[in-house]
Amino acid sequence: MSAYGAIQARDGPALPSTLWALRKATTDGKTHVTLHHLTLKTARELPGLCEYLCKVFSDEVDKGLTYPQEGPLTQAAFETYFFAADVFVAVLQGPGSPIVAQGDTQAPGTSVDLNVASAAAGRRWDDCLVGYYYVKPNYPGRSSHICNAGFVVPPQHRGGGYGVVLADTYLHYAPKLGYQASVFNLVYVNNVASIRLWERLGFTKAGRIPRAGRLRKKDGDGEEYVDAWVFYKSFIEDDAGAGAA
Repeated sequence: MSAYGAIQARDGPALPSTLWALRKATTDGKTHVTLHHLTLKTARELPGLCEYLCKVFSDEVDKGLTYPQEGPLTQAAFETYFFAADVFVAVLQGPGSPIVAQGDTQAPGTSVDLNVASAAAGRRWDDCLVGYYYVKPNYPGRSSHICNAGFVVPPQHRGGGYGVVLADTYLHYAPKLGYQASVFNLVYVNNVASIRLWERLGFTKAGRIPRAGRLRKKDGDGEEYVDAWVFYKSFIEDDAGAGAA
């Protein structure tokens, strides 16, 4: 649901799973993640996945620091919001994975024949799923070629560089879904890590909204109003630049 009403989800087959190298290996030797394209239907076929995604997102909402929603958030409300269109999940891979041996010789985003269940290889979701995000139209109808996304890295996996990988994969997948540009409506000014990341990836600040969020203070002592940046990036300009090179 957008401010303009219901959005029209993309209709088409799932995009291929892809392999991405981490900038540095984890302490237990994991070196790559695989990205997998899901819809609500396919996610529900994986036992416990939707419930886990909901719990992590609900906990983030309850913190009141990054997303504008206020809890409590039911499973149904989460699925309506997060699975309005397309979702991508990142599954951690290490030396034991049959695809990682070839990873160092492959370009980032190389397609791999591996589904989510095989990528998880019997592990718990909280152990192997290191991040996820949705991609959906930011506006309906005549402006539905501009997308929006929301990213989540579970607390136990933060600090491992997974947010950077998720952002890189977003720039890979969003144009393949047919979008021509991306808008982030509310990147709160105190979210310094996200601001630096989007600036590094070529997003521009389209505007600043004063007092855009009533957020909890990080020390837990009350709430405060915080400004937010609107970020924009054209995917068409990237394509044109690549062709010119």
